[in-house]
Amino acid sequence: MRLRVVSLFVFLLSLAASLAEAADVSFVRVWPGWRDADSFDSISEYFTGKENTGRRLTLRTQPAERAGFYFLVRLTNTGPANATAKFRLQVILPDSPVTRTFDFPATLPAKSAVFQLGLTGTDWPDAKIQPVAWKLELLGGDDAVLATEQSFLWSMPTPTARGDAQP
Repeated sequence: MRLRVVSLFVFLLSLAASLAEAADVSFVRVWPGWRDADSFDSISEYFTGKENTGRRLTLRTQPAERAGFYFLVRLTNTGPANATAKFRLQVILPDSPVTRTFDFPATLPAKSAVFQLGLTGTDWPDAKIQPVAWKLELLGGDDAVLATEQSFLWSMPTPTARGDAQP
């Protein structure tokens, strides 16, 4: 009888540990696209003078500039809130093969959230430009990757000087 109780206790303890490990963050969807500055205007801002983005948490590379290329990120977090998280966004533009990296410090709430990550001002060249490829990571305070999403072209092999794909 005692062996059964001990076995059940060990089983429940390992189950609790595995459930704690399963608590994680995942991107539900990432929508990249250009937004004009006036798309952020709202009635409440007209009366209060303060930007109201609703439930979306808006982070910009240049906070004073609204127009830019945004990544609208919907995510779920089955774990606790994280005040030391950050988004790391890497993009490749059509005019250069050099990867540009942007970090957005963020407080990650428990459950679900929507973030707008904006490359604004001089960080995005033009409304007509689309990224060639992009990769978005959500990092914990220790820079451990909590979630990642990328465009299809991000995973393509880099071509060699002859134009052949590397193995």
